[in-house]
Amino acid sequence: MITKINNVSIYDGRGQVLLNSSIIFNEQMILAVGEETIDEEIDVVIDGKGLSCLPGMIDMHVHLNMDATPDPAALINKDNEAMAAYRSLNNAQKHLRAGITTVRNCGSKYNVDITLREAILEGMFIGPRIFAAGQPIVMTGGHCHYFAIEADGENEVRKAARTQIKNGADVLKLMATGGGLTPGVKPGASQLSESEMHAACTEACHAGKTTAAHAQGNEGIKNAIRAGVTTIEHGVYLDDEAIRLMLEHGTYLVATLAAPYNVIRHGVEAGIPAYAVDKNKEASVPHQESFQLAYTSGVKIATGTDAGTPFNFHGDFVTELEIMEKLGMSVQEIIQAATFTAAEALGFEDMIGSLEVGKLSDIVLVKGEISENISNLRNVHSVFMNGKSIDL
Repeated sequence: MITKINNVSIYDGRGQVLLNSSIIFNEQMILAVGEETIDEEIDVVIDGKGLSCLPGMIDMHVHLNMDATPDPAALINKDNEAMAAYRSLNNAQKHLRAGITTVRNCGSKYNVDITLREAILEGMFIGPRIFAAGQPIVMTGGHCHYFAIEADGENEVRKAARTQIKNGADVLKLMATGGGLTPGVKPGASQLSESEMHAACTEACHAGKTTAAHAQGNEGIKNAIRAGVTTIEHGVYLDDEAIRLMLEHGTYLVATLAAPYNVIRHGVEAGIPAYAVDKNKEASVPHQESFQLAYTSGVKIATGTDAGTPFNFHGDFVTELEIMEKLGMSVQEIIQAATFTAAEALGFEDMIGSLEVGKLSDIVLVKGEISENISNLRNVHSVFMNGKSIDL
């Protein structure tokens, strides 16, 4: 079936806007954009007046088996494998309803995200495209050890990396530092060493996979960049040297600004553990300052939310975008970070991330003009994935 959307504002994901334009696509790919035409007969015509059209958005950092409850660790420890899988499916569909057609899951117990990816690909369920990490790789007792593979030394980390690749991981998640949601762990302290992470990155490269490093402290961030990770997650304490290294290595930043924002906003009164609130309060200002430094320095930024962490609800992608705008990014830059740049970080930019002929027809329509108000992205009108209208 061939669909055409007329009279719509097209935000192509590459920084261009076509006003009062059109897009034509089938259930596989985009056939025409703007003034281009096709010979085939159109089956469905949609009047896009008053709507904005953009590529399916990409959340580069989610935890599908977490439910945005005040204490994610308690939830993960309670769930058995079946419940973790059901929870992950429910949360994945929330993303799709919000116009997020691709997610990168940055760690799940039991590797349930890998299994869910396969179930969606087989057509058993409707859901977003999932790039799955499965279980993260951490040092013994490291951040999120309660749902990770614990490994010490280059050989153990290499074995863990190979195991996850064998299990079907698309991306290897590594813990370069401590974090705010693990009790007894200092967020900024280095954990996996540069040589350990280099072993994992080497295995990922050999297998054509990408890597993501949870990295908050400055030393751990630099270790991860030098080790060759694809993306730095959070990047709370960046300095000029870290920025220089990111630019030299082409490392992406996935800042997840919404995660500490929600923890601090809700606080212990909502049931979030005091240790988590205190850690996030300490990191909040340097986190935002580091993001601004990275942005103004030209570091490649891809958008991720850390959805599933306390009160950081799956599908609430726009809160992250609103914070990014407050910290200086333009609407067009934000859209590109949430679409094309994210696709590039996944190594999938030839297929998704922009509205171009030949790419997969992941398309979102929202009510209102995005350039006038980034929050209009909350007003989802229609979602098409692989050209098919999604009704969940």
